[in-house]
Amino acid sequence: MRRLFPFEAPSAVPTDPAGAAVSPPAGPGADDREWTLDELADAYAYVAADAPVRAGRPGWLRANMVSSMDGAAHHDGRSQPLSGAADMRIFGVLRGLADAVVVGAETVRQEGYRPARAREAFAARRAAAGQGAAPAIAVVTAGLGLDFSLPLFTSPLVPTLVLTGAGAPADRVAAARAAGVEVLFAGEGPGVDPARVAAVLAERGHTRLLTEGGPTLLGQFAAAGALDELCLTLAPVVTVGGAPRIMNGPAVPVPERFALASVLEEAGFLFTRYRRS
Repeated sequence: MRRLFPFEAPSAVPTDPAGAAVSPPAGPGADDREWTLDELADAYAYVAADAPVRAGRPGWLRANMVSSMDGAAHHDGRSQPLSGAADMRIFGVLRGLADAVVVGAETVRQEGYRPARAREAFAARRAAAGQGAAPAIAVVTAGLGLDFSLPLFTSPLVPTLVLTGAGAPADRVAAARAAGVEVLFAGEGPGVDPARVAAVLAERGHTRLLTEGGPTLLGQFAAAGALDELCLTLAPVVTVGGAPRIMNGPAVPVPERFALASVLEEAGFLFTRYRRS
């Protein structure tokens, strides 16, 4: 792993084992090595709650997505074929930092979602931040067409949440609650109002939010102006085919500009991070 942006010059002149000065690595990211989980966690730390960019926002919603070189968000219905070892490490780090993982129902079905697990590597960091042992999974759905007998709902370390609208099918809401699932309303119609998700989850103490899509949900968040940050992995593969982009939905009236925060690279994968500008 090497940092391509922003490049930080070495703070001290490096020395050899005998104490003699040696030439520092040349250029951005010359120190190419596997980063520790702590280093990645520091690199991907959430924006502070009192930062000016968060003024008036109940939480911070970041997205984590992977895309092929030709813009595909998945291959054969799943994102895993686009991923790699470093991408999966960053995936785990982003989960390890989040209060809640917000995901669409179709992605839950396609990717076979299971409960988030506690990881010892993040235990001290989460405890210091006042977080539970693992993030909650919050499933966004209009029809509640979910199998509530799956482990995601029956045996999570942290109770799984279902986000829907007040106009969702009453029988499905009742079935979810009968299965012990907490159903939260974040909209007046049958589905979720994406602009209300952060506030509803903040009421439960979840302000560090991570969404893993899919493309339709992420498009809804972006169109509503609710997306604060995008962590986008560009995979060095080409898929062709008809897979959607990482965001799928109607065009926004005016393109919204994000600012580049960082770029890391490993094995040809680019790990970019953009923030609301």
